[in-house]
Amino acid sequence: MKISIISKTDREIRFIVEGVRPAFANALRRATMGEVPVLAISAVDFTSNDSVMYDEVLAHRLALVPLVFDPKNYNMPNECKCEGKGCGQCQVVLALDKKGPATVYSKDLKSSADDVKPLLPDIPIVDLAEGQRLKIEAIAKLGIGKIHAKWQAAVAGYRYAPTFELKGKISNTDELVKICPKNAITAEDSKVSISQECDTCQECVRAAKPAGNLVVKGDPTKLIFTVESVSGLHAADIVSAAADALRDKAKEFGKQVKALK
Repeated sequence: MKISIISKTDREIRFIVEGVRPAFANALRRATMGEVPVLAISAVDFTSNDSVMYDEVLAHRLALVPLVFDPKNYNMPNECKCEGKGCGQCQVVLALDKKGPATVYSKDLKSSADDVKPLLPDIPIVDLAEGQRLKIEAIAKLGIGKIHAKWQAAVAGYRYAPTFELKGKISNTDELVKICPKNAITAEDSKVSISQECDTCQECVRAAKPAGNLVVKGDPTKLIFTVESVSGLHAADIVSAAADALRDKAKEFGKQVKALK
């Protein structure tokens, strides 16, 4: 297996994986979205809600506010020493108390933990009119995306890396450069090259003259991954945690198989 990074930011990472099958790539994709623990609001206690939104709607909106947190500081509730009863190692309390007229934003949530806060400060939650008040206390816990979307760590996908073959000279290379929707084609004289941005849409193949001289297809042994974080975790950390989750599942599977002997 060989991994090459195409681009990397805190919120998104793109990389090429060579020497794996699509089945493994799909397992990694599913793990990034459904197996990485993420901190999110799971329960809300309303003391006062005079807004136009029902308690249930507000609770749902609050749950989808991504939270920044340090994974090393928190346990999954079912793995915590408190056995899920609730303690500082498996949950965080966020409080909010605001009166109208005002817009309630994610930054108005005050956390009981220094390392926990909303990822973005200006996510609107609800508008309050004159005389209205919203006072709540919310509890955030770790969970995984396959249980609920509020715990989804990232949006991930992959595609085959493009490969191309020239079977002869192309007479309209300038046209191919212009027609590519991804700006993935560069040409000099009759020579054509295609970058990794190509998604094998076949527009250039259909336009190439003479017909049949350009072949573009995907390589199933070379996959381009894109992972975009939708949580408080960095994209690279999500990929690493997903790989750890797959490794743990493989170990557990091995133990179960040995137990059958």
